[in-house]
Amino acid sequence: MSDGLNSTVSTQWLADHLSAPDVRVVDGTYYLPNENKNARQLYEEQHIENAVFFDIDDICDEGNPLPHMIPSDIKFASRVRKLGLGDGNRIIVYDQRGLFSAARIWWMFKLFGHKDVAVLDGGLPKWLEENRPVDDNKVYPGERHFTPRFNSFLVRDKGQMLKNLDTRKEQIIDARAAGRFTGETPEPRETLRSGHIPGSLSLPFTELQNDKGVLKSSQELRVIFEKAGVDYSKPIVTSCGSGVTAAVLSLGLELTGHKNISLYDGSWTEWGQEGETPVDIGT
Repeated sequence: MSDGLNSTVSTQWLADHLSAPDVRVVDGTYYLPNENKNARQLYEEQHIENAVFFDIDDICDEGNPLPHMIPSDIKFASRVRKLGLGDGNRIIVYDQRGLFSAARIWWMFKLFGHKDVAVLDGGLPKWLEENRPVDDNKVYPGERHFTPRFNSFLVRDKGQMLKNLDTRKEQIIDARAAGRFTGETPEPRETLRSGHIPGSLSLPFTELQNDKGVLKSSQELRVIFEKAGVDYSKPIVTSCGSGVTAAVLSLGLELTGHKNISLYDGSWTEWGQEGETPVDIGT
């Protein structure tokens, strides 16, 4: 990261820099449809001072039948500009769970070429636990120019994933719960098959953090990845249910020093549909 901004920042760092003119704070919360929670409404009830709300179901390719797929660079730039997020900003993303969807927004900014972006470690729960201030004030951001520089190396599509079944050049790590990976637990989206992409490794994203959404140390993360079978000499593709928690694995890998990480945007919501994609069951 340029200007010394790491992939994550602590609550103390944000408290110390909250009034800095170049720092922008983003609530990037997303709840699954079956959770019956309204992320935007909860944001409006309480958020970190001057935080704007980033809706992954709005800043997406709405013409794609898959949920919250990446938008065009023009749409991304237009939407984040209106949120006051742009060139020269240090962008700090948090979510209301601790760490679930904030990493997806972190990855999206990197995908579109913005390097000064970090995730707030522990998110809003840690911020509140430390009695740091929140408010319900409406935020009126001034527009900020954003120059998109799309980095295709950070994302994979189904065609590339199918080709990789033959080449095995890239390792695939699946962030879903172990039961969904093995096929023992049904998918929350009823139309999808159960199982996993052949040759992929299972590493539920929750294993990278404690029960409060705080990431484990980089040394601990490295051990966790290697125990899951990750070969650090090979490129890695992260995957999950719909491209959200895969980014938690991408974040963890970056914190351990891995330099060649991409994310399968369609993830299991695409791969698990009936069609030409092969599926494995079990471990």
